[in-house]
Amino acid sequence: MSKNAGSCQSCLHSWFDYETPKTLVIPSLGIGCVFRFAQLLVVLYVVGYVCVLQKGYQETDSIISTVTTKVKGYAFTNTSDMDPRFWDVADYVMPPQGDNSFFVLTNMVVTPGQIQSRCPELPNLSKLCVDDCDCMEGYSDPRGSGIQTGLCENYSTTAKTCEVLSWCPLEIDTRLPKHALLAAAENFTVLIKNSITYPKFNVHRRNILPHINSSYLKRCEFNRVTDPDCPIFRLKDIISEAGEDFQDMAVKGGVLGILIDWSCDLDWWAGKCYPKYSFRRLDNKHPVNNVAPGYNFRFAKYYKTPDGEETRTLIKAFGIRFDVIVFGTAGKFGIVPTIVNLGAAFSFLGLVPAVIDWLMLTCSSRRHLYSRQKVTYLIEDGEAESTPMGTSYGTQ
Repeated sequence: MSKNAGSCQSCLHSWFDYETPKTLVIPSLGIGCVFRFAQLLVVLYVVGYVCVLQKGYQETDSIISTVTTKVKGYAFTNTSDMDPRFWDVADYVMPPQGDNSFFVLTNMVVTPGQIQSRCPELPNLSKLCVDDCDCMEGYSDPRGSGIQTGLCENYSTTAKTCEVLSWCPLEIDTRLPKHALLAAAENFTVLIKNSITYPKFNVHRRNILPHINSSYLKRCEFNRVTDPDCPIFRLKDIISEAGEDFQDMAVKGGVLGILIDWSCDLDWWAGKCYPKYSFRRLDNKHPVNNVAPGYNFRFAKYYKTPDGEETRTLIKAFGIRFDVIVFGTAGKFGIVPTIVNLGAAFSFLGLVPAVIDWLMLTCSSRRHLYSRQKVTYLIEDGEAESTPMGTSYGTQ
């Protein structure tokens, strides 16, 4: 037979040979121990990780949630910058109704008596001028305070700035009180009402649990030890659990998250489905990168003078925004995920013999003997020939 014909026959064998499993019993204590240990690891993975930790036998569903909040508390302020004033919920909670969040005013800069007129811009390096040529009529700087009139006016005896059309007098927001104006806000309380649904399992829950009655709700405050189920939280306690100091945070404000975890195991042998509360500061608080810290916004209250002129009081409000974040997953036994996950996990057992074969034929001192016994090639005349693994020989 020619050399080319032999090559073609070898190619045909490589494509069309059929391989059937062959059992080779090796009486080796070392290989047997490795084999059983590998099987044990797979079983532990299936039982311990897939079934116990990951609960692979359960169907799961995502949460649908709604949240409402109600803040209570009163404060009184009497400072040199402001007339004595009593504060209630309508004064320091903005807006009155929030969607999964609420804001509590703690500090502010007040600019009273503003009217629409012309006044010199606040001085800084970008707005100083020498004469009218330095000012562009109609120009509006987004970081400025109004629209330039084209005139350069005296802001003080040492500085001249471009005149602007704006609400005058202009706000000077650097005059922020060093101590929070509403320091008493740390004793305010908030009632959080949270309802959740797992539609797949038709499960409905409230964070006001069945054993909570109206009398208990009137006197309780959340405490992880004594009252872990109470839905009423003192603001100071919320900030403290987040690792922050209320009075320090109240000066320039911030954003704090109230996290409610509704992860539930709905199997009959599992525990009850209760909310778990945790708290975390969400805005950036970096000791070096502290540009534009805290949380603030502006709003105004408008009035009419006796002669009909419109005036306003501008308030730059600093405070703490509380975001209520609800999350969770419910699980319940299901036959389909149980079969799928167990089948996928136990399929790893089929890899164990392949790994042991590779170790036996690669790392064992008797690998050549195992290789000859592992593969048997059936020749056309009916005889069997043992060959090294990975090679085959035919008749010439």
